[in-house]
Amino acid sequence: MTPNLDLAPIGNCSVSALVDRQGRFVWACAPRIDGDPVFSALMDGASPEHGFWAVELEGQVAVEQAYVRNTAVLRTVLTAADGGAVEILDFCPRHLKHSRIYRPIAFARVMRPLSGAPRVTMRLRPSTDWGARAAERTSGSNHIRYLCRDVTLRLTTNCPVSHVLNERAFRLEEEMAFFLGPDEGYDQSVLAGVTAALDLTIAHWKHWTRTLYLPLDWQEAVIRAAITLKLCVYEETGAIVAAMTTSVPEFPESGRNWDYRYCWIRDAYYTVRALNRLGAVDILESYLGYLRNLVDASAGGHVQPVYGVGLEPAIVERIVDSVEGYRGMKPVRVGNQAHEHLQHDVYGQIVLPLVQAFFDHRLLRPGTIEDFRALEKVGDRAFAMHDQVDAGLWEFRTIARVHTYSSVMCWAACDRLAKAAHHLGLDDRCELWRERARIIRERIEAEAYLPDEGRFAASFGGTELDASLLQMTDLGFLDAHDPRQVKTFEAVERDLKRGPYLFRYVHPDDFGEPETAFNFCTFWYIEALALNGRVEEARVIFEEMLSRRTHAGLLSEDISIQDGELWGNYPQTYSLVGIINCAVLLSRSWTDAR
Repeated sequence: MTPNLDLAPIGNCSVSALVDRQGRFVWACAPRIDGDPVFSALMDGASPEHGFWAVELEGQVAVEQAYVRNTAVLRTVLTAADGGAVEILDFCPRHLKHSRIYRPIAFARVMRPLSGAPRVTMRLRPSTDWGARAAERTSGSNHIRYLCRDVTLRLTTNCPVSHVLNERAFRLEEEMAFFLGPDEGYDQSVLAGVTAALDLTIAHWKHWTRTLYLPLDWQEAVIRAAITLKLCVYEETGAIVAAMTTSVPEFPESGRNWDYRYCWIRDAYYTVRALNRLGAVDILESYLGYLRNLVDASAGGHVQPVYGVGLEPAIVERIVDSVEGYRGMKPVRVGNQAHEHLQHDVYGQIVLPLVQAFFDHRLLRPGTIEDFRALEKVGDRAFAMHDQVDAGLWEFRTIARVHTYSSVMCWAACDRLAKAAHHLGLDDRCELWRERARIIRERIEAEAYLPDEGRFAASFGGTELDASLLQMTDLGFLDAHDPRQVKTFEAVERDLKRGPYLFRYVHPDDFGEPETAFNFCTFWYIEALALNGRVEEARVIFEEMLSRRTHAGLLSEDISIQDGELWGNYPQTYSLVGIINCAVLLSRSWTDAR
């Protein structure tokens, strides 16, 4: 089976897995989302020998798959030619237990006969050492232990263990439960325990979803995007990963194969901002804790653009040869060199979410004067770096410029600190930060503006365009109707748009010319269209983007302009943020439903 991105994620904010259309686990890492893959088939060609968890139905002719409504629980129904049918419910347990959220490093499956006399074969083949080999195993009367590199997983089941060990076909005549989790005894009936966890997990997700403030239109798309963004949270620390996968190329044989299983300050900023529009304050609050720890650790100095989910600064990039790569396309990278980069926009992306803590009365932990003093050190750094070269938000590896977007983010850091200081009654600090914001604004307007064309460029002294210039309105630097922004929008539309999609940029970079559009940029374009009064055009393109989602309702990072195929890591938080932001912007008012 040729790997593709038509995958459905499950998870519990500790671990996650990607399940294909046949109900096969093809990707999961443990004990953390950035760990060694225990299911690696997605990265190991069309016929992997291990790294998956499959249920095969004899004589299968059809499959149906969908989430249980408003949850992260996946339901797959396999049907055979003779009418035999099997239901599989896949989930990672997440529910209240002993007054806390229970989210073990565990994957659970419930398998039920629906009709006829279905015969199934279970093939459970975890991998280890980056897919180099199948995990060694030992077994007992009701369990199998799999010795993976960083974790030992124990399968506890009411299915005959020999059926699993020997991958023997058997008739499914009763409900069976499978709990693949910590290497410890399961202290209750596995069927009763797993089915109870299933019910509690369904209830948990439904209750979380009902707390969201949704737009009237496109609710299903927004709910699925929101749930999946929550699955990208590593709740122990509050980190938010950019995607669940590594090394899915941006386009075929591009070499642009990156590991996105880490917390980018930029991506997380956009994620919490979108979710905050829906009222998902729990994610915002946990991420603010992650940021405060980063601020403390930086002590007013350099901040990396990306960290490990446990706040690790060193996520050294390396290449592994133990798997074939997505569709045989190498390299497969673990770690990300971006942690070495200078990307000065991060200072704004730290300040902007943390400033909300001074204004938001919902938070369990409001911002304090001490928090403000600590945050000022980040502002000092933003002011110092606003006109210095960096790798930019697109993380160029061999190109260094003073990027306009980075400078605007540094301006935003100073601007928001001024507003926070005013709110806190710190008049002297308010004046200092207003003055710094004014200085940065004047520098941007002098160095990045092209008076002959009436537009801004993507770098100081340059003429090139990139889609991030559309964010100058969103960040409050320019009004959407400012003639300079209008001209900038027109230039971006003219030079970067291909069909309905938008490229980040079209000039060659470290790896040549880009060949796929960047989904998040298309959503930025949709927002810009709406702000320029072209609402119907915006809605048409938004519907086009929604039509390109997988059956799970999700998007990856990039899209082919030729055939609409998804490329890049999946599911991509940027892209899901775009779905939410555009739905909120373009939806009818709830008053229209009265």
